[in-house]
Amino acid sequence: MEVVAHTDPGAFARSARPLLEADPARHTSVLTVLHGVQTGAFEPVTMLTAHEDGAVVAALLRTADRPVLVSAVPPRCSGAVVDALAALDPQVEGVQGPAEEAGAVAAAWSARIGAGATVALRMRLFALDELRAPAGVAGAARLVGPDDAAGLDVLAAWRTAFGDAVGSTGRHPHTERDDVARAVATGGGELLWEVDDEPVAQASARAVVAGMSRIGPVYTPPEHRNHGYAAAVTAAAARWALDQGARHVLLYTDLANPTTNRLYPRLGFRPRYDVLELRFEPARRGA
Repeated sequence: MEVVAHTDPGAFARSARPLLEADPARHTSVLTVLHGVQTGAFEPVTMLTAHEDGAVVAALLRTADRPVLVSAVPPRCSGAVVDALAALDPQVEGVQGPAEEAGAVAAAWSARIGAGATVALRMRLFALDELRAPAGVAGAARLVGPDDAAGLDVLAAWRTAFGDAVGSTGRHPHTERDDVARAVATGGGELLWEVDDEPVAQASARAVVAGMSRIGPVYTPPEHRNHGYAAAVTAAAARWALDQGARHVLLYTDLANPTTNRLYPRLGFRPRYDVLELRFEPARRGA
């Protein structure tokens, strides 16, 4: 098995895409982050592919200040991939991916570096089966366009509030306003739910990549909760993604949040697999 390090995002994409696009639901994070790399939203740090008998059998991507995305690293490849990762990118702080792949890479990293791992977040990926939009919710959805300065400002403020609410530690070089504007400009759907022209909730749908769009974040300010707005705007975002040609409409939930894990099945989403974000502990002295 040969592990190849890429410095050109285009070359990495050409090499990894056939593997990733064969299962866009499983590789949703890598595909959407790779789209962000190619549109300037994220700065790539490490891009690896593993090759065997002329075929790409594994792919790994890390962007600045984020965990390594390892959904496309089969457990049998984790040792070879981690050897290359440790040599190129020893400052890795953690991994994210389906539980089996994330666990295998973390175990290989621990064996190679001598650093343990703790669970930072447990998530579940849901995929839309048949959309069932809620009835009787006051208001309507509005798609925010690139010239809608007021709408973009609201979305940026609510992105910040969402990050604060979930304890996000991710750092990036752009402001939330920049990120929202770039999402709109590069094909994403940013929706506000409004009642009497007042925004009361929002949902984001990623640009359709490989027939897949992922929804998130979804946010309702505390003063507007318990009116069904989150369900309504999520359904509107799912409808937008379907209308854009998505065959797979996905979203993550935090397994520690029972509210969202009950909500999304009512809208027609079904669980696909569990996801772990693991944070590496400092290496043992002498390892």
